Amino acid sequence: MTYVFEFSDVLAAWPRLLSGLKYTAELSAAGIVFGFVLGTLSAIVRHQKLPVLNGIVSVYVEAIRNTPFLVQAFLVFFGLSTLGIRLSAEFCAALALTLNAGAYTCEIMRAGLDATHKGQIEAAESLGMGWPAIYWHVMLLPAIEKVYPALTSQFVLLMLSTSITSQISAEELTGVANIVQSETFRSFEVYLLVGAIYLALSFVFRMIFWVVGKLCFTSTRVLGPSS
Repeated sequence: MTYVFEFSDVLAAWPRLLSGLKYTAELSAAGIVFGFVLGTLSAIVRHQKLPVLNGIVSVYVEAIRNTPFLVQAFLVFFGLSTLGIRLSAEFCAALALTLNAGAYTCEIMRAGLDATHKGQIEAAESLGMGWPAIYWHVMLLPAIEKVYPALTSQFVLLMLSTSITSQISAEELTGVANIVQSETFRSFEVYLLVGAIYLALSFVFRMIFWVVGKLCFTSTRVLGPSS
């Protein structure tokens, strides 16, 4: 059995693939930023065990962590439209990614907050620091540093998960690849190229996180590209 690779038709579609790559990066950035904010706020709620809110956040986290991301994306896309809330596929994709990232970030950040020693808080109180300052300087910032490698791994997984949003018509990289392969009938070549692009994008994301880690946590932690 022989197979002749033919990339000319696939490479002719590079402007569309480049557009899909750009959209994948934008989706990933939105999911990371908003997911981190949502997850951190949720972690604070769970760490402080705030009445009512703690129960709501717990249900949200467990629901997200125990259902496939594809189902979550379908629920956001089809569920909101069924309720009469019509949003673009792109917005629904970003919203689904944010909700997914927020739940996982919540548990990672909560682990960091729980690792704060009681003695550190008592020492800060003895110095006359108020609770906002204690929470920011003694608990939250050190917690981010402790869990930074886990966070970055989760964010790279989020970037790879953007491929699933092609199922709700979001034309990110995989969505564009599906269209190109249906037009060229060169499925093997298309997905070989797209796989290589995802591999390169993962490396770029890890390098960015590594640089951010070196800039922000130079005093106490050494982070490598594989973290």
